[in-house]
Amino acid sequence: MTRRQKIGAYVAIARLHLRAQLAYRADFVFRMLGLLVQVYLLALVWRAVYPGSGTVAAHGGHQVGLATQLAYATYAAVQNWLLNPGGLAPTPIPQRVREGSVAFDLARPVAFPAQMLTAQAGTVLAGVPFAALALPFAIVVGGARAPASPGAALAYALSLVPALLNALLLAVIVSMVCFWTLEVVGIFVIHRVAAQFFAGALVPLWFMPAWLADLAQVLPFQTTTYTPIALYLGHIHGAGPVLTALAVQFGWTAALWLITRAVWARALHRVVVQGG
Repeated sequence: MTRRQKIGAYVAIARLHLRAQLAYRADFVFRMLGLLVQVYLLALVWRAVYPGSGTVAAHGGHQVGLATQLAYATYAAVQNWLLNPGGLAPTPIPQRVREGSVAFDLARPVAFPAQMLTAQAGTVLAGVPFAALALPFAIVVGGARAPASPGAALAYALSLVPALLNALLLAVIVSMVCFWTLEVVGIFVIHRVAAQFFAGALVPLWFMPAWLADLAQVLPFQTTTYTPIALYLGHIHGAGPVLTALAVQFGWTAALWLITRAVWARALHRVVVQGG
């Protein structure tokens, strides 16, 4: 296949999964309601934690106000909801392996990991209208704040690219565990809890104990949620820290892609052993 044909194939796969997701709009509506409940409960907790309208000290001597924290909790919940669709199973890979339809994926003239990445991208795109619909309500029950500066808005926009790629790559890597064991519910539960926590979707890294925040900083999860929102709110500011944060995000994108290829190289042999 030519490069143009491959691109066309990937676009077709993404479009197919986008349409498949939109066929179950009721599921998105219920998930959206769950998101709003999460935002509301987090807002209740943070309002109870803060002393009136004062501030709370974070790492590095920064003072974080209630409005900033509520905005972080709201934006992080919505962004994490959008970038991590699919409920418990992060991608369709387990179902395709269980049904044996993965054989058709392998027969296609495009690489299987790239197929699954574009399929997951289509699923994320299907959630964009619902996230846009949920955001105003989330802001009402949670909180909102404009970008800290035009530079912060630009940094946030740039950081969304590796945030999306890293979320997709992590989902594919974890999903490929099903080539070794068909019972993956427990693994997916662990992944979902760890991903949400270390991504900063529940508690921002600046409020974690120092050792735990340091651990989260060396894991890829925080590049999907915490880093973009921290850039948006100006918690990460200055040319040096901003460029470093973006470099770490894109560095993890490259590393996760290499890990994906390495895992797939071994998983492919498992497909042959299982035989179908």
